[in-house]
Amino acid sequence: MNEDIEIFNNLLLLAVENGASDVHVKTNKPAYLRLHGHLEPIDMDAITTSQILRFVESACPGQFLDRWQEENQIDFSFQVEEVGRFRVNAFHQRGTPSVVFRHVKDRPPTFEELNHDPEVFKKLTLFNDGILLICGATGSGKSSTLAAMMNYLNHTVDRHVVTLEDPIEFNFSDIKCIFNQREVGIDVPDFSSGMRSVLRQDPDIILIGEMRDKETFNTALSAAETGHYVFSTLHSSNAQQAVQRIFEFYPPDEHIGLRRQVASSLRAIVTQKLVPALEGIGRVPVVETFVLEGLGRNAITAGSFEKIPAIIEAGREFGSKSFNFDLYRLIREGVITKQVGLACSPNPQALEMNLKGIFLSSGGIVN
Repeated sequence: MNEDIEIFNNLLLLAVENGASDVHVKTNKPAYLRLHGHLEPIDMDAITTSQILRFVESACPGQFLDRWQEENQIDFSFQVEEVGRFRVNAFHQRGTPSVVFRHVKDRPPTFEELNHDPEVFKKLTLFNDGILLICGATGSGKSSTLAAMMNYLNHTVDRHVVTLEDPIEFNFSDIKCIFNQREVGIDVPDFSSGMRSVLRQDPDIILIGEMRDKETFNTALSAAETGHYVFSTLHSSNAQQAVQRIFEFYPPDEHIGLRRQVASSLRAIVTQKLVPALEGIGRVPVVETFVLEGLGRNAITAGSFEKIPAIIEAGREFGSKSFNFDLYRLIREGVITKQVGLACSPNPQALEMNLKGIFLSSGGIVN
């Protein structure tokens, strides 16, 4: 069994030394590293079913083993001494086990290290109450962005931060803030019970790893309405889709009353995706930011979600910006090429106009 653990430890060391974000292990295949968004095979012997099973049973916390055996899937954290921490998802496919490892940096990143616009994110981090959502697909860097926001808080203001995560990704030391990080399955049995108790823990800031269901969002709304600031993530490709996803948690007959609650509680929706940067940088996030103000709140209250993209495009004075505007910034700063920007743009023709100095404002086209 020690030999099996050693195989995985060496594999994870190789991943960290090469800057891989993820490691994919599939039965009877060599492992793959995800390097700058691309999967690269490792020159090694195929990993067997028994090796994967022995690793999971040895590395998985004891209280999770029953779930692994009953459900054939499990999430947990794994630490390799002097290598790093990893978020692990073990699962079965076609009757055989697979494992995906995500490297989690020990030190939370800064906005500058992530190539975010610091001034935009500093303002978003320091709202007093409400809900802020970080959105994007799996692997788009949502957790890193949240960690950077918590890191900025920790160095800027005194707050009590309670997190509910599955599993914990970044460990925070108390600097100006006090952090209590609760891991589902270890510190709390499930998300529901964690959410029910969080408001009794005198938090200023609540970080919820993911908005999963109606109960979770209800608690977030209650917290926001009673003076807390809630950070969370949601799987969506843009702000309009994120708002629509929220309402999918609820039956249609509850939507009218909910629209006013959501409109008043949401502070911002940040949606990001990773795009290839210049050689040597890897990938960087490109961000759409929807900061709620009068027009945005009115659109949500009225259920006119289709107006959100135009409101974002015209709302730069309030801090909103489209994917195209952030691509424009990254191209102008020399972080990505024009070709990459156009390929990743949701509207390449509009981006071409932006690069010529033509933008849409609340008053129309400006030059």
